[in-house]
Amino acid sequence: MRPVVCRLTLALPTLLLGCAGLPHGETTPVGAQATLALLETTDLHATVLSYDYYKLKADPSIGLERTATLIKQARTEFPNNLLLDNGDAIQGTALADYQALVAPVSCGQPLAIYKAMNALGVDGGGIGNHEFNYGLAYLNQVTASHFDVDGVPANAPRCAGPNFPIVLANIYSAKTRRPLFEPYRILTRRISATGPDGKPVTATIKVGIIGFAPTVVMSWDKHWLEGKVYAEGVRETALKYIPQMRAQGADLVVAISHGGLDGAPYSPEMENANYYLAQVPGVDAMMIGHSHQPFPDAASKVPEFGLPDVDKAKGTVHGVPAVMANLWGKHLGVIGLRLKYDGKAWVVDKSRTTVEVRSTRNADGSYVAADPAIAPMVAAEHEATIGYVKTPVGSSDFRMTTYFADVGDTSAVEVVNQAQTAYVQNYVKANMPQYAALPVLSMASPFKAGAAGAGDYTDVKPGGLALNNVADLYLYPNALHVVKVDGAGLKAWLEKAAERFNRIDPASGAQQELVNTAVPGFNFDMLSDADISYQIDVTKPAGQRIAALRYKGAALSPAQEFLVATNNYRASGGGAFPGLDGSKTVLASPDASRDVLIAYIQQQKNVTRLRNGSTRSWRFAPVTTKGAVVFHSAPNMVELAREAGLKAVTQLKTDDGGGKGLALYAIDLAI
Repeated sequence: MRPVVCRLTLALPTLLLGCAGLPHGETTPVGAQATLALLETTDLHATVLSYDYYKLKADPSIGLERTATLIKQARTEFPNNLLLDNGDAIQGTALADYQALVAPVSCGQPLAIYKAMNALGVDGGGIGNHEFNYGLAYLNQVTASHFDVDGVPANAPRCAGPNFPIVLANIYSAKTRRPLFEPYRILTRRISATGPDGKPVTATIKVGIIGFAPTVVMSWDKHWLEGKVYAEGVRETALKYIPQMRAQGADLVVAISHGGLDGAPYSPEMENANYYLAQVPGVDAMMIGHSHQPFPDAASKVPEFGLPDVDKAKGTVHGVPAVMANLWGKHLGVIGLRLKYDGKAWVVDKSRTTVEVRSTRNADGSYVAADPAIAPMVAAEHEATIGYVKTPVGSSDFRMTTYFADVGDTSAVEVVNQAQTAYVQNYVKANMPQYAALPVLSMASPFKAGAAGAGDYTDVKPGGLALNNVADLYLYPNALHVVKVDGAGLKAWLEKAAERFNRIDPASGAQQELVNTAVPGFNFDMLSDADISYQIDVTKPAGQRIAALRYKGAALSPAQEFLVATNNYRASGGGAFPGLDGSKTVLASPDASRDVLIAYIQQQKNVTRLRNGSTRSWRFAPVTTKGAVVFHSAPNMVELAREAGLKAVTQLKTDDGGGKGLALYAIDLAI
């Protein structure tokens, strides 16, 4: 571990953060009380500004520049505070891809997101799964690290990066068997407190921060990580290091854990382990994330927030205060730890501790003003990114969207499937003759399906197509992978994808929600091939929904083999699809999925609905329901459903009341 570093950030309240010259022999009176606010950002995904690079327009609902205003307000309210980031900071926008892949950031310059975070005086950060998307050498550079791993030169200079400690305890170098980052840091701070006599006192507190990443990153980014690093379960790691932190004087232990909640039996490989992390002795608070939700939220319908011993109103997990600040800077997490000094250490008074998420959206629907200091510091990177994404690649005669992808519109998915299919067919012909006899299929999914609100959909207008439109169609920097599966495996794949839907009871007169929002849209893989057809029967339980699966007009044989184009995330186990664990991969392409799509559109020149947006392989199995079956999407989009041939969709309300700007729609499953 590096020694504790005390620093002074001039833009911040100096009482908490200035620790030079701590008095020797200081005695904090027994019974002294204080409040320490833990402020959280998470899943920023390089969203520095309130701008959508895919639609090339401002979006006031997102951006760290808006969260910065909430941070300033919270610091005024809570002079004793620590600002902590939960990871997934460096990937997720065209700005991030530009700095990583197009015009790689130089060693002497921090990433745009870190420029802003440095200016805000972040006290500590964690690492998410998406930090690994660009490889270890890049992560080593931009985090100002010095990894001792294969693939990173031993003499690589320490570059510009975050001015705050990054902690990660459960990812280790395979070479040294030591944590890739420092596992934890103990922050020594001065705080204002109140003595037992009611008089103000100044005291010292030591806050230990420890970081965790989801261990499944080893599968998701296997091509970057295999043989270079390895992962350890979150619970096992916490049990190892937290006693060390206490022994080194930590009054408090704050877990910065990039994951959500999951009540399934614990395993070291689980994606969202914080339900079990909260049960590890010594955890005083948890900064969580990854699931792209606000927590606490008393009105939330997220199933995991209803687990036993999870209080979604008060924000506790097994009694431990926990906060999740959504994504893209939409919220700020605030844990107000009420502390009392017992003569040996500061301890948390859980009965008086508060947890909340504060939204950048005001009650009247407006948004808090952006901090004017942020935009100028990243102006050059912002303008360069806009110039890059305006590069033309082709044209389209129809609107490609995901507003109704959950109910059958393939307008934004089919062209991805076509591009991947064509790529694999050509590659096999040139390089893999042993697979020449196997038919090629492709799976793609709607990456943007409204989870973050009405603006969180792919929407590519007719006309010229530029790189920003392609990035809207294919959001992530994945690589194209090909797996070999048989008919039984293909059906199992589709069954897993069909978990996107709730089970519908036809006899119920109550309104029933069609979409299971606990399953993200990017896990709703679908085929769009004229040779394949299938139905999804949402009246059946999960795992039994795929019906009438046919290939070239005949019932699909369980033994029929296919090559299926997908991405590295899915082929390596992302989403826990049955049989997809990397063992079925026959091609790990050197080409990025988005580049494959760009090349295909350039070759096509003009993308048309007839040729590239009208093939549906799947439909709902027809069923008459007594009550309405409803789903949510952006308002006033029924005409797009009609253009996609979806006659059974109607809009019930322009505002569903959920606070995300979504409308309520119904679908007649009998049509």
